[in-house]
Amino acid sequence: MALAHNNASTGKAFLDSGQYSHESILKYEQVYGRTFVSPGGRGCAIELIEKLDLKPGSRVLDVGCGIGGSAFLMKQKFNLEVDAIDLSDNMLDLAEMRLAEAGLTGQVSLANKNCLEIATKDAYDGIYSRDVFLHIKEKKQLFARLFHALKPSGKLLFTDYCCAEGPFSEDFKQYISQRNYHLCSVSEYQALIEEAGFKGVEAADVTKQFIDFSEAELKTIQTLDIDQNVREELTKDWQRKIDRARSGAQRWGRVVGRKPAETID
Repeated sequence: MALAHNNASTGKAFLDSGQYSHESILKYEQVYGRTFVSPGGRGCAIELIEKLDLKPGSRVLDVGCGIGGSAFLMKQKFNLEVDAIDLSDNMLDLAEMRLAEAGLTGQVSLANKNCLEIATKDAYDGIYSRDVFLHIKEKKQLFARLFHALKPSGKLLFTDYCCAEGPFSEDFKQYISQRNYHLCSVSEYQALIEEAGFKGVEAADVTKQFIDFSEAELKTIQTLDIDQNVREELTKDWQRKIDRARSGAQRWGRVVGRKPAETID
């Protein structure tokens, strides 16, 4: 999961010392499954990559690749050429280890890069991202960059933590503030990527699927061979997540859009 602020070094330090510390990432991986740190793990990743509907050999940018699970799948199962980027040093260190363990060294590109600084033009057939954009305040700039980086007819697909239209409870405001999140509603995401020039936009509220994944992951936590204090900590985190989603405050969005076949700069 990449972070991208104008002050990227400050943001990186905030996550790498907290939510994405080395220890925390390993805990998340145990819950989500080997090489994954996003809801639904491998099964959800396969479903979303299939939705990208790209031909073998197509080039994909994985924005906020985490520890590499989706990028590795794209190469191994779908024969796609993948550039995977993240700003978290801790994520990328583990991704490099998992890349070697998977026998994919040299076959997937991993790089520490700020997605707000992507300068490539017409380079990718697809751009994929999982629960990353909540970290990014400058969303208009983000989608302009991603649009620019896609080839004509290229597709953008992402999931993200979202919010209801509001107003928010004090507890939810505090949660957003503590995590330094910048949340949008699903409809706001649709408007943002349409404004960036994407066509055929599908913006779906898939919170029910998020709850189903989270409840399954909560059961997984109870089976892990981990310290009881860690189990209790993870259980509380996951239950809070489920409660926020069930209350309607926290949503989960899946958004797909395509760059037109012909664009005017």
